[in-house]
Amino acid sequence: MKKILMLAGLCALFFHTSCEPRKKEKEAATEFLVTSPLKKDTLITKEYVAQVHSIRHIELRAQERGYLQDIYVDEGQFVKKGQLLFRIMPKLYKAELQKAKAEADFAEIEYKNTKTLTDTDVVAPNELAMAKAKLDKAKAELALSGVHLQFTEIRAPFDGIIDRFHVRQGSYLEEGELLTNMSDNSKMWVYYNVTEAEYLDYMSQTEKDDSTAVNLLMANNRIFEQPGVVETIEADFDNETGNIPFRATFPNPKGLLRHGETGSILMKVPFKDALIIPQKATFEILSKKFVFVVGNDGRVKQKEISVKAELPHLFIVDKGLSVNDNILLEGIRMVKDGEKIAYKVEKPKEVVANLEMYAE
Repeated sequence: MKKILMLAGLCALFFHTSCEPRKKEKEAATEFLVTSPLKKDTLITKEYVAQVHSIRHIELRAQERGYLQDIYVDEGQFVKKGQLLFRIMPKLYKAELQKAKAEADFAEIEYKNTKTLTDTDVVAPNELAMAKAKLDKAKAELALSGVHLQFTEIRAPFDGIIDRFHVRQGSYLEEGELLTNMSDNSKMWVYYNVTEAEYLDYMSQTEKDDSTAVNLLMANNRIFEQPGVVETIEADFDNETGNIPFRATFPNPKGLLRHGETGSILMKVPFKDALIIPQKATFEILSKKFVFVVGNDGRVKQKEISVKAELPHLFIVDKGLSVNDNILLEGIRMVKDGEKIAYKVEKPKEVVANLEMYAE
């Protein structure tokens, strides 16, 4: 019996001795890391879905009826201003021009004869006036016939690129029928939509007449080599979406961008005295974001925050925190609201450095 008691005592002593380091190890492991929001001026890059447009993208249409006699260019070809593109069969309009010229010549001869007779008082002055009116009408019809003939030639109104043909050589064209489109791609207009809140922030942070530089992320996930400038903001908000369109202009010297492309505008937005916290210090409940704030007594308290912007691994907090608050950085799933914890404080600059994120 004594042996049994001695054996039980030895086991209890061994168990107590072996558990002592584990208890100390557990206590040491439950010391939580705490930090504070980092307050500083920063820039974030916001991305907006964008549509690329030529600064001039027009329709070329037939101005006269007739058969399409000649096509002098090809689809996708670069053309110069004034270059002949299409010709509508001009025979009818040439004949009309010749007829109008003959009538104008006849009216001029008639006018000269009437003037001679008027000068010798053979005819009344009003007959000279009628002859003059007839001559003016003939000249006007001659000029109009010349315009009609000129309209049988469709020329490039500016330097640009020809789009797909909607007609083929020999087609009969009605007046106003679409032949093709033409684009001036020397510069490109890129449109993107900005929310009302972002618009107000932009206007409050941008000086009057200042231009904001932006970049274009193309569909192949590469940045377009030429930076752009925000030049225009449209007048009205879309009541359905709450957005307002911005327009940035990009030089396009190599012609890489084409009308109708898509991409994303990358715009740097400044934030003054921003409160920055690590994303890993937050958790979500029903789509709302929270942090654990550690009080002076070491107790944690769940607190809702509002996030204004997002950086890689970082949040810019709009509401809910101050620069003096201590927030739980790690182990947020290991504590409960109101629980007292042991913790150590790490400076926010060191925390951000450890995340290898540098606010600009």
